[in-house]
Amino acid sequence: MQTIKLGATDLEVSRICLGTWQFGGEWGAIDRGEAIASAARARELGIDFFDTAQAYGFGASEELLAEALQGVPREQVVLATKGGLRKEGDELLRDSSPQWLRAGLEASLRHLRTDYVDIYQVHWPDPSTPFAETAAALDEFVQEGKVRYVGASNYDVLQIAEFAMTRRLDTLQPPYHMLRREIEDATLPYCREHDIGVLAYGPLAHGLLSGGFTRDTQLAPDDWRAGSDLFSGENFTRNLEIVERLQELARELDITVAQLAIAWTLANPAVHVAIVGARRPAHIEGAAPAAEVRLDADAMTRIEEILAQAAMVGGPTPEGV
Repeated sequence: MQTIKLGATDLEVSRICLGTWQFGGEWGAIDRGEAIASAARARELGIDFFDTAQAYGFGASEELLAEALQGVPREQVVLATKGGLRKEGDELLRDSSPQWLRAGLEASLRHLRTDYVDIYQVHWPDPSTPFAETAAALDEFVQEGKVRYVGASNYDVLQIAEFAMTRRLDTLQPPYHMLRREIEDATLPYCREHDIGVLAYGPLAHGLLSGGFTRDTQLAPDDWRAGSDLFSGENFTRNLEIVERLQELARELDITVAQLAIAWTLANPAVHVAIVGARRPAHIEGAAPAAEVRLDADAMTRIEEILAQAAMVGGPTPEGV
C-alpha cells in the first residue's frame, strides 16, 4: 500500500483510508462481524488510516472500530474522528461550540479506547459559533495532548481562512468524486498552496460509482441514500449510463470501475488520501488496489470526455440525512 506525508503534518499514512460511516447504522442494518472483519482486512492490506465520527451512530461506529483494532499497537494506526454535530430527537444539529466539542472529544476517546486521536475534525461548519471560538477550542485539545492535529470537513476556502486566523488547519476532508467537482476551482488549489492535507471523502459517490447499481436497485428504508436525489430521478438514470461507459474504459485498463474512480480522485495533486467505506471485507479488498493505479494522460482525457455528459450532483448534509 502506497503511503504519503499528510500535508505539513508528520503523519505518513496509507493513500486509502477506511471510512466507517457505514458502521453507524445510517446506511441500513450493519453486521457487526462483517464490519469488524472489514477493518481487520484493511489492516492486512496495508491500510493504517481510519476515519470515523461521533455522529456516526453517536458512538456505534467508534466502538466498532475500537473493537476491530483491539490488540493493534496504538502507534501503528492513525485515527481521525470528527465532532460538532448534536442530536436533538430525530434532528441532527450543527454545534461547534467549545462546550459541545469538548464533550464530543471526551466521548470519542472513550469509544475509541484511546487517550488521544491523531486528527480531530469539525464535521460541518456551524454558522452559530464564531470560527475563532471553535479554532481556539481545538488548539486547546492539542495543547492538552488529546489531539495531535486539527482538521475540518466540508469547509470552503473562506471558512478555512477564517479558522486559520486563530489556528492553522492541518487537514481538510471535502467531498470529491467524478460527479462532484466544485472544490477543483478554489478549495484544492488553496489547500495545495498552504500545504493542508486533503482527505477526500465519497470517491465512489456513495456507491454510485461502484458499479453495483442498476435502475432496479432497491435501497433499504433505513439507508439514507433511499431518500437522496443522487439515487433517483433523471440525474440518477443519466449517471448510470455514465458509469456503464466508465466500466468499459476500466475493463480496457484491466481494473474495476471502482478502482478507476478512486484512482481518478487520487490523481489530483492536491489530494493526499481517498476515504473509502466498506461494510464487508470484499469491499475494501476491491478498493485497496486503486492506490497503485496510475492513470496516464490518455485515460484521463477519455474520462473527461465521458464525464462531459454526466449530471453533477450534490451530497448528504446533516439536515438531509
